[in-house]
Amino acid sequence: MNIILLGPPGAGKGTQSARLVEHHGMRQLSTGDMLRAAVKAGTPVGIKAKAVMDRGELVSDEIVSELIDAELTAMGPDVGAIFDGYPRTEVQAEMLDGLLNKHGRTLDHVIELEVDIDALVERITGRFSCGDCGALYHDTANPPAKDGVCDECGSTEFKRRPDDNEETVRTRMVEYRAKTAPILPGYEARGIVRRVDGMASIEEVTAAIDEILG
Repeated sequence: MNIILLGPPGAGKGTQSARLVEHHGMRQLSTGDMLRAAVKAGTPVGIKAKAVMDRGELVSDEIVSELIDAELTAMGPDVGAIFDGYPRTEVQAEMLDGLLNKHGRTLDHVIELEVDIDALVERITGRFSCGDCGALYHDTANPPAKDGVCDECGSTEFKRRPDDNEETVRTRMVEYRAKTAPILPGYEARGIVRRVDGMASIEEVTAAIDEILG
């Protein structure tokens, strides 16, 4: 099973990808993670990517394609792939089709986690974490049992991501829609796009995705 998981930042892609990895034995292919790993490991494509990044330039589609090609080769044919954050353009979508075909794979589903922007703003701007152990909290949905004290380690130090603010969230939503809008019609025409309510509970979203995957 090979799927693309779409959704704006904060929609829950990371959480659902982790569950797919755990429950279905799939492999999450996040281009950002793969890029960092390749650079750290000093692989041939990692060296090439590092040179581009050191010049302050964006990594090309060709380099990203090489990363995915190498990962699919290493995975073997029996492991399903979750493409997270890729493709983002029509050119990348065409490249992905070519890579999947090369490895004898087909794209089974494009699953989009749909969100309500106002609810997403509340979800993201309300989240924070323990400054010591990293335990995750939310102002209204998941506050510490004792105000100002971490449930896990007892620390009183908490932190929020500086980009977890309303302006940034709304800007990201606009960017997401602008980037994904061009690639969806092609997948819609193939009848493989499925949409899930990303604002439902984690368990409900997981159940909906499991139903799609069969």
